[in-house]
Amino acid sequence: MHPSPRRPAAATSNPAMLLLLLCLGWAPPGWGWPRGSSRGAAGLPPNATTPISIMGLMPLSQSEEDQKSRIGRGVLPAVQLAMDQIRNESLLNPYFLDLRLYDTECDNAKGLKAFYDAIKYGPNHLMVFGGVCATVTSIIAESLKGWNLVQLSFAATTPELADKKKYPYFFRTVPSDNAVNPAILKLLKYYHWKRVGTLTQDLPRFSEVRNDLTGVLYGEDIEISDTESFSDDPCTSVKKLKGNDVRIILGQFDEEMAVKVFCCAYDEEMYGSKYLWIIPGWYENLWWESWINSSQCLSKNLLAAMEGYIGVDFEPLSSKTSKTISGRTPQQYEKEYNAKRGDGQSSKFHGYAYDGIWVIAKTLQRAMKYLNATTKHQKIEDFNYTNHKLGKIFLDAMNETNFFGVTGQVVFRNGERMGTIKFTQFQERKEVKVGEYNAVADTLEINNSVIRFQGIEPPKDKTIIQEELRKISLPLYSILSALTILGMIMASAFLFFNIKNRNQKLIKMSSPYMNNLIILGGMLSYASIFLFGLDGSFVSEKTFETLCTVRTWILTVGYTTAFGAMFAKTWRVHAIFKNVKMKKKIIKDQKLLVIVGGMLLIDLCILICWQVVDPLRRTVEKYNMEPDPAGRDISIRPILEHCENTHMTIWLGIVYAYKGLLMLFGCFLAWETRNVSIPALNDSKYIGMSVYNVGIMCIIGAAVSFLTRDQPNVQFCIVALVIIFCSTITLCLVFVPKLITLRTNPDAATQNRRFQFTQNQKKEDSKTSTSVTSVNQASTSRLEGLQSENHRLRMKITELDKDLEEVTMQLQDTPEKTTYIKQNHYQDLNDILSIRNFTDSKDGEKAILKNHLDQNPPAQWGSSDPCRTSKDPIEDINSPEHIQRRLSLQLPILHHAYLPSIGGVDASCASPCVSPSASPRHRHVPPSFRVMVSGL
Repeated sequence: MHPSPRRPAAATSNPAMLLLLLCLGWAPPGWGWPRGSSRGAAGLPPNATTPISIMGLMPLSQSEEDQKSRIGRGVLPAVQLAMDQIRNESLLNPYFLDLRLYDTECDNAKGLKAFYDAIKYGPNHLMVFGGVCATVTSIIAESLKGWNLVQLSFAATTPELADKKKYPYFFRTVPSDNAVNPAILKLLKYYHWKRVGTLTQDLPRFSEVRNDLTGVLYGEDIEISDTESFSDDPCTSVKKLKGNDVRIILGQFDEEMAVKVFCCAYDEEMYGSKYLWIIPGWYENLWWESWINSSQCLSKNLLAAMEGYIGVDFEPLSSKTSKTISGRTPQQYEKEYNAKRGDGQSSKFHGYAYDGIWVIAKTLQRAMKYLNATTKHQKIEDFNYTNHKLGKIFLDAMNETNFFGVTGQVVFRNGERMGTIKFTQFQERKEVKVGEYNAVADTLEINNSVIRFQGIEPPKDKTIIQEELRKISLPLYSILSALTILGMIMASAFLFFNIKNRNQKLIKMSSPYMNNLIILGGMLSYASIFLFGLDGSFVSEKTFETLCTVRTWILTVGYTTAFGAMFAKTWRVHAIFKNVKMKKKIIKDQKLLVIVGGMLLIDLCILICWQVVDPLRRTVEKYNMEPDPAGRDISIRPILEHCENTHMTIWLGIVYAYKGLLMLFGCFLAWETRNVSIPALNDSKYIGMSVYNVGIMCIIGAAVSFLTRDQPNVQFCIVALVIIFCSTITLCLVFVPKLITLRTNPDAATQNRRFQFTQNQKKEDSKTSTSVTSVNQASTSRLEGLQSENHRLRMKITELDKDLEEVTMQLQDTPEKTTYIKQNHYQDLNDILSIRNFTDSKDGEKAILKNHLDQNPPAQWGSSDPCRTSKDPIEDINSPEHIQRRLSLQLPILHHAYLPSIGGVDASCASPCVSPSASPRHRHVPPSFRVMVSGL
């Protein structure tokens, strides 16, 4: 054997390693072993006499800094174990393996020289075993076809060697770096990750894996959303991955760059429960400690970013407990290997080297059987570098390899090992095996009890945007619906009460038909609450769109019906109260119904145009994403259903303008009549209070509802409470006092009746007879004060009656009597009819007296004597008889016609023309008027 260029340190520094190398056939330089001599024959079985030379190419130097040399030294104990076991089993009798080692020093030039020296100066090597360094291995493997040699590597993982057109005679027992890609694909499918990103260091080794991964994922419904690469600074690439919302990152970089990558990931917060890094798993133990000083990252920050990453690498030894081809389990072999190496270097490739020796032995055994079965005259020892027939037999036999070794099932597919890939996870500063992938069976096993994710579930492959409908809370809807039902029951009870007692004077004077409209509007408003609470969680989209229109119509009509009725009643009070001229004014319920009908007609016109021109549609409003309250790795995008159309602002403006003006006018009328309390209209004050209530609450409710449109529960609660409050308070104000009054004082309606005089006879003479203007106005709210004033005036009238009678009895038909009456009693009567306390236009009763005084001065009383008939002779108006008769007649008329409106005399008098103080001459005059009592 040709000596090596230099003597390795192993020859002098480690006697045990030197002995092992000698046993394997390594010839140190200068030791003078003849080239091509056979080694390792001592201790062989008697029938194993013919050596089969195998060329061993690997780095064997003792340098601690050379990682590749450590691989070569670490596999030698495993190789020796395999050769010893093969010899002991006489697997190749009468042959034995003669492995000759050549140090390539992981250098292209030295490796080529060692290869050519072995060919030139050594024996005929049937195969080449080894190949650790990718560059040296690829150069040698490319030339194997010319030498008719098959090479088997145990440590060359570079994907480049998988090209069978370029390297047809190359095999390896270790899976290539590309072998992890099918395993990664299986892992992605296992967790349903369909969107990933790649981060690759700019080196051919990593770029090739990335390119192969792209091909593996292509057509598997897995998207590579972003592909980033870097040379020295990965932070820019990491930031781009985050910007593209990449959650699952497939990394290909060495240990030094891994430290930088995770430091950048920490700075960009790309770690934790939302992210998962899948990186190579072949890093050395505690690899980060060697490179932490070269980064700007604190150790705790680096470890925080690294926590939970998954490493993917081939399995050094099978975890199965089955016996291998050697008759030992992988665990038993590991014990023997550790005992064999002692304190020497260990390598994770030792199991593949061990299985590699067995692959060579089984290949040669199959070749021997093939030769024995086909040609008896040719043996395997007849092989030479030009014997292509034997070379082809060895190649085919190698492809047929299939056995269970210490690294798992050993089988080749196009020269590539179909091995086992393991998954490890970084947990609390150490690597923990969490699963493995069997390439032969294409199965993935994940230990779910060991694997840990930092969230409550595996991270998502992207920001999962889960649209969540903001819906009405069912308990809230139930509570408000219960309140609404109670309100509707109350309204139904009021309706029953109003209909049942509609002929009662107390109910009849308050316009029962208008009260029915108020109840109807309240019930429609109540019903709209049920519809406002129905959203997408209760009904379908089509039904919701229908509800948009229905609830708008119901609420609008209900509001107009109830508020319109209250508005009409308030307007009637205002119209009567403000009638200063005191003309006869009768406002019946039919007119009020016309007013409410007009309002409803306007509503219907607006709603019909709205529905025809621009109907309401279901729209969905999307809000900003929010974190999941339950802590899941998803983002919640709240959505909210609305009833909208193209010109929503215009239509709402029209409705709000119309309703707003109506509401303002109603509030104005209520304010103007705030001090009015008309017993005949026994609920006018409460109607005014209801108008205030509805107006204020609707304004507040509309404003708050608009501000809380993105909070459906708050909005629904406010709208429902406003409707319930307005409807309930209105109904209670209108009907509860009536209930109380009718229950406690059933005859209350008759205590405040109003009277009016109406002419009962046909007109005998339009020039000489006239009717007394009927009084249909009500008193003011200050009833007590006016009654006191009335009492004082009644006393004064009584005194004047007495004085008048005395004057009449004393004076005869003399000129002095006439002069006396003109000078004194004209003035007294004028004082009575122009009392200053009754000239204030703000008080209805005072306005009545003033108005009558203006229209009928005392000077004209003679011409309008209501008790005079056309048959009476014409008398002198200045005669004492005429004056006496006129005074005795007019005072009772005033007394009966006006004073009852402010609580004066009772209406039991038969005729105003008959006075107790009247003279007998006038008592026989037939009455021309009768008193009639009627309500407003």
